[in-house]
Parts: sequence; C-alpha cells; structure tokens
Amino acid sequence: MLNISGGLVHQMPADLAGALRQKMDAVDLWETLTPIARNEFICWIDDAKQEQTRINRIRRTVEDILGGKKRPCCWPGCIHRTDKKPGKWQQDVLIEKHLKK
Repeated sequence: MLNISGGLVHQMPADLAGALRQKMDAVDLWETLTPIARNEFICWIDDAKQEQTRINRIRRTVEDILGGKKRPCCWPGCIHRTDKKPGKWQQDVLIEKHLKK
C-alpha cells in the first residue's frame, strides 16, 4: 500500500488517503506540498463538525490539489501547531470556539 505523508502536526486520515489514492495524480501533487500546507488541509478536514461537511471537504481537497491550489481556501490556519503563536483572529474565533465545546 502506498504511504501518503501527513502534515506538520496532523496525521494522514484514512478517508483522505483513500480519496487521494483514487487519483494517483492527486497523490503525486499532495507529496509536493510542504508539511505545513498538508497540515492545513488535514486540519480543515478534521475541523468539520458534520460527516457530510467532512466528505465535502475531502472531495474539495482532491479537486483543489488537482487544480493547483496549495492551501485550503478561506482557512485561517491550524491552531494546533506549536511552532508558531496563533494570530489574533485565530485566538478570538477558533480557539475560543473550541474552548466553549
């Protein structure tokens, strides 16, 4: 089985790996992304609250990668990284939201 790289702090989810494997060009392009860029896509997918949203984000990730995109659109960034401090927007919106759960 083909090993597909994960992100900087997030591991490769099985459902995303399966979707990428369905289009070998997507796997090749995925591997050209930096670990930080792969991490952003994985975090964006993992942040979905509903299963259908997750499915849609996985589909869109494959499409975006095949279309030449290197980061998820409109994603402010992973709040789980320890190598950089989250920005003010992330603090106010994402981190506070996670604390309220």
